[in-house]
Amino acid sequence: MSSRVRSGVSPRRPPPMAPMGGLRYGLMLAIVLVGLGLLVGRVVILHVVDRPFLQGQGDARTLRTDPIPAHRGMISDRNGEPLAISTPVVTLWANPQDVPEDPIQRLQLARALGMEPDDLDARLARFASREFMFLRRQLTPQAAQRVLDLRIPGVYRQDEYKRYYPAGEVTAQLLGVTNVDDVGQEGLELAYQFYLAGEPGQRRVLKDRRGRLVRDLEVLREARPGGELTLSIDQRLQYMAYRELKAAVAEHNADGGVVVMMDARSGEVLAMANQPSYNPNNRAGLDPRGLRNQAIVDVFEPGSVMKPLAMAAIMESGEFPRDVVVDTSPGWMRIDRFTIRDIRNYGKLDLAGILEKSSNIGMSRLVLELDDPLVPDLYRRLGLGQSPETGFPGESTGTLPAPVRWSRSQWAALSYGYGLSTSALQLASAYTAIANGGERLPPSLLKLPEPPPGEPVIDRGVAHDLLRIMEESVQPTTGARRAMVPGYRVAGKSGTVRKTGAGGYVRDAYRSLFAGIAPVSDPRIVTVVMIDHPRGDSYFGGAVAAPVFSRVVGSALRLLDVPPDQRSR
Repeated sequence: MSSRVRSGVSPRRPPPMAPMGGLRYGLMLAIVLVGLGLLVGRVVILHVVDRPFLQGQGDARTLRTDPIPAHRGMISDRNGEPLAISTPVVTLWANPQDVPEDPIQRLQLARALGMEPDDLDARLARFASREFMFLRRQLTPQAAQRVLDLRIPGVYRQDEYKRYYPAGEVTAQLLGVTNVDDVGQEGLELAYQFYLAGEPGQRRVLKDRRGRLVRDLEVLREARPGGELTLSIDQRLQYMAYRELKAAVAEHNADGGVVVMMDARSGEVLAMANQPSYNPNNRAGLDPRGLRNQAIVDVFEPGSVMKPLAMAAIMESGEFPRDVVVDTSPGWMRIDRFTIRDIRNYGKLDLAGILEKSSNIGMSRLVLELDDPLVPDLYRRLGLGQSPETGFPGESTGTLPAPVRWSRSQWAALSYGYGLSTSALQLASAYTAIANGGERLPPSLLKLPEPPPGEPVIDRGVAHDLLRIMEESVQPTTGARRAMVPGYRVAGKSGTVRKTGAGGYVRDAYRSLFAGIAPVSDPRIVTVVMIDHPRGDSYFGGAVAAPVFSRVVGSALRLLDVPPDQRSR
């Protein structure tokens, strides 16, 4: 035992707790429990009562719905060769409020974008109050990635598609172009905009507060690509026609020209070349004249190439025997207040001779013997003065005057191709009636699953006879001899027509034309060539347009594996 116990002294005990100390402890415990209860209640409110609201607010700040670009449908030729395709590109945009003001970073960004630093600063300042501005549209993915690799805040990417035309200027006016937003603006791109345009999709993504992609969550709607368009054009024939046309326009220092080639059995347009043209992949320094598809949109007085069609109406009338002879002496005639002339006095001519010599007098005298308006009626059945209904934007109907109180001079003028207007496409379509046994075929810019039924407009026997008569106009001794194609029989007609201006006919300005069919034994193609205002040594259709016809048709027949039909002489 300790000394303190042994001595009888009791140990010291702690004093009893004061009543105030216990109250303080209870108060503190209550406060803790109440606070804990409030926290638990708040958690319950946040997770149960306010959960939908808070989740919606959070999603609104982090979840985004981004578009999924859809590529535009491909345009191809009849053999599946691509003429217009969409390639992936990247557009860079920025939030000017997030782009740092650090001069080093801005200098790096400007150099990567190919811009002057001052220009970039000015653009950022101009859009400083906004959250979006384009930096560069439609860059290649590689070029865009070099900019993004700088990791400059506020710079983002947007995936898009850009239209590319492999044939370039060769098919420019026919296909047309799209704008920077991939919307058709000209040509077939405009005509079939709704069919070619794809339907963008949507995806839900998670982004941070700076708009950077954190996670790709789900696809809401798949992108649907646009429809594919197959044209009637044969790219091989198109290249060849364009090459020959361009060479002829340069050789004769002409304002331009057109070549239209149609399938004589189906009406499909196999080639449609225009000059001048432009490069749709690079439109810098674009000549506005090159935008027009002259073959469909522009019209002109056709001149003597209409004589075979007028001759068909004359032969159908039954008023003249096939061996009729017309005296064209003395080479001119006076009708009303006008004088009609031939180049010289051809004397007596039969039907083949009238076409071969291109006698205005012979055509006029035959037509003036008819009581009924047979020639304009046939022109109308051949589609002249009416829409070709190809669907091409701005296609022209041409003009064919109504036969109301016509004078004798107007009757005569129609027989040799004046007093009306037509497009090159309409003229080619009219010639299909001669090539197709009297049945006209409407032109088609799209590949057809099968040849359509033709519209009977000329008596079958007359069409066959006329084809043989037209063949006599393309012989070694005729003015159209340059249209001959080695190994093949050709039927056709040349024409030279004066150009018109605001004040009437323009002095020393002409259009040179040739329209023809080959081969005669089994017609396969109809081709029209027009050279606008040649300024060389000659402007006659037989000297300017006929050689283009020969080269284009000769190459086409060989490419199409058409067997030669040249008669032995």
